[in-house]
Amino acid sequence: MPEPPTILQIIPELDTGGAEQSVIEVAEAIVKGGGRALVLSQGGRMIPQLTAAGAEWIDFAAATKNPARILWNAQRIIDLVRKQKIDLIQAESRAPAWSALIAARRTRVPFVTSYHGAYGEKNALKKLYNSVMARSDIVIANSKFTAGLISSRYGTPVSRLRVIYRGVDTRQFEPAAIGPGRIAALRAAWGVTDGQRIVLHAARLTSWKGQTYLIEAARQMRRDGDNFVVILAGDAQGRTAYEDQLRRQIAECGMQAAIRLVGHVSDMPAAYAAAHVTFVASVEPEAFGLAAAEAQSVGCPVISTNIGATPETVKAPPLALASERTGWLVAPKDIASYGEVLRDVLNLTPLERDAIGMRARHHVRANFTTAQMQKETLDVYDHLLGTNLSQTFEQQT
Repeated sequence: MPEPPTILQIIPELDTGGAEQSVIEVAEAIVKGGGRALVLSQGGRMIPQLTAAGAEWIDFAAATKNPARILWNAQRIIDLVRKQKIDLIQAESRAPAWSALIAARRTRVPFVTSYHGAYGEKNALKKLYNSVMARSDIVIANSKFTAGLISSRYGTPVSRLRVIYRGVDTRQFEPAAIGPGRIAALRAAWGVTDGQRIVLHAARLTSWKGQTYLIEAARQMRRDGDNFVVILAGDAQGRTAYEDQLRRQIAECGMQAAIRLVGHVSDMPAAYAAAHVTFVASVEPEAFGLAAAEAQSVGCPVISTNIGATPETVKAPPLALASERTGWLVAPKDIASYGEVLRDVLNLTPLERDAIGMRARHHVRANFTTAQMQKETLDVYDHLLGTNLSQTFEQQT
């Protein structure tokens, strides 16, 4: 009987974020499929989740961008491939992908990359650096938008591209599983009073996520007497200057009572359940936009800017019929439209909002579940290795 395949994933850190969560979910699927999951990273708060999924974590300086260190890391991975009998390497980020590419080619094991972001390419050097994510045997794109970018930038043939959407764990994001006590605890922690509706913005604190424009839209709306609270949920991740800028903006427009920076939120299912609407205000394209999918999974309507991949996850006119609506799409930085649509959402009747929320839940369960993402990723491994991980995984779930 052949030994179970050993799959190695490499990512800079396992602290927070969509790519990081995907690593854990894929590791879980590998183990359920009968394989062995190894992950290289230099640590992070998500390590306990990884090991609970049955994976093995190896402390590794995967975040380095130093060229000499990247070459040194490649040799370390080569040694690991031989010692641990690794059958396939998957890279989730550019710097460690260069080390992984060198190691994979020298050891002749299959190499997979996951293209998670709409990386900027301001010059030829940056394009070369980014191109490592398209040099693998199979490139996994997390949306059709991302796949289009890869194809147009690098000429990657369709035969080497797979579109696998990020998944939502519907067990966690099931409204019936979110007790009212969890919602009440968050509202209390955020200082939200009875009767105040929450406009949730769930994203790390970085300028392209568009917090400044949402703050200005909220300022103009509150001037007209609307009763709501904007919750900006997300880590600064070292960007203290931007966080300070947001706090100054909130103070200068006198919105301290209506806009809260609450930092990292560990109970995101309850956060979406507590919200009246989730706003995805990104001013640069989202390669997938997990917040929109997670919010819809708990029945929370979404307002999103109409760029990147979010129009693939949020059904709204003109790309969908009004009767199919799960949210709204607005032009980025269009503060007047932000306010107009927000006001429309806040004025929905409970029945209207519930109908949108129900459609949103069905939409996510049909197209964007973690189980779907896991199976389709294992399909890629099976294609390259001739294994049956995907079939075994399905039998276990």
